[in-house]
Amino acid sequence: MVIEEVKTGNILFVEIVPVADRDYARITKKRYWFDWKKERSHDIYKLNIRGTDEILGLMSIEDIKKESRIEIRLLAVSAENRGSGKIYNRIIVNLIAFASKNSLRMYGELACVTLIPKTEIVQHYIDTYNMFEAGVSLCLDGRELIDLINTYDHD
Repeated sequence: MVIEEVKTGNILFVEIVPVADRDYARITKKRYWFDWKKERSHDIYKLNIRGTDEILGLMSIEDIKKESRIEIRLLAVSAENRGSGKIYNRIIVNLIAFASKNSLRMYGELACVTLIPKTEIVQHYIDTYNMFEAGVSLCLDGRELIDLINTYDHD
């Protein structure tokens, strides 16, 4: 998986790994928008540039086995990677691709990823990631899920 440095167009390899206990001291609400300690009962992953320990993005997921899906509970980029002045592109899509890949590995053709976005970015998720509305959730499954993985997962 890769991200792109906005100013230079440089491509950097990233890794997505579980958040370690020692990481919570650096995961502040000011920088990552949520109190991530409240998510400790779920699987939390961090995205960082390979070879560094700087956390660029975070994702909390829950495996909903009875529905063959992974729910993205929380998803955030670091403060410096939001908006028009961001440093890197592709942080969120890499996290979504990671969840999609795990769902596909666990559930095969039934694989599905869902999330409940803030109202103001619903259309962005639909337009950018090919998600579709399903009640209050946005979903990614089938061909669109596989296309997202194939487009963004270069591992």
